[in-house]
Amino acid sequence: MLGKTWLRPKPAAAGAALLGLVVALSGCSGAGGSGGTEKVTLNLATVSNPQMKDMEQLKSKFEESHPNISVNFIQMQENDLRDAVTKDVATQGGQYDIVTVGAYEVPLWQKNGWLTNLSDFANKDSSYDVNDFFEPVRTSVSVDGKLYAAPFYGESSMLMYNKSMFEAAGLTMPEKPTWTQVADLAKKLKTTDHAGICLRGKPGWVRVLPRSTPW
Repeated sequence: MLGKTWLRPKPAAAGAALLGLVVALSGCSGAGGSGGTEKVTLNLATVSNPQMKDMEQLKSKFEESHPNISVNFIQMQENDLRDAVTKDVATQGGQYDIVTVGAYEVPLWQKNGWLTNLSDFANKDSSYDVNDFFEPVRTSVSVDGKLYAAPFYGESSMLMYNKSMFEAAGLTMPEKPTWTQVADLAKKLKTTDHAGICLRGKPGWVRVLPRSTPW
């Protein structure tokens, strides 16, 4: 998965992103972010991992500049998060104001009409340059060149193999293998002493397949 993204489902039709939400609320509270009197609590649903815990520690800086807004972090395991957020957005439940999703969801949710094009918001903010993001991260949350989520962080997946084991077994790793080829090679490498392949340890397709996209 190349990137995590922020977005906010609208009460009537899921789709506005954090970028648009912050601009709207800040506009109501004045240039300094302190003129508003209405208190707002935003529920943010996110995966429970070190990067998101770091983000939670930084929320005080946002709340200092927006004293009428507080952010409530709701952290879940990745499988639970995808299930809860997808159900909430699909049914327009409105339980979460902000969620983090990955590159896997963006094209699917955009096709369902659950996301808003953020390109106009990004272009109007001179301090926000989408080209600051690595192209793979930027394009992973875009559809037809339009940004549908604001990247928060990115990560890469890779396939590593033991050359000496391949040589001993008389096998060659293709330059750009398919997962069918990888599976076949793993079967040939498997012995009573060791497995042919090792993937992420936690059960659940979300913890393996979205990160294991073939080249």
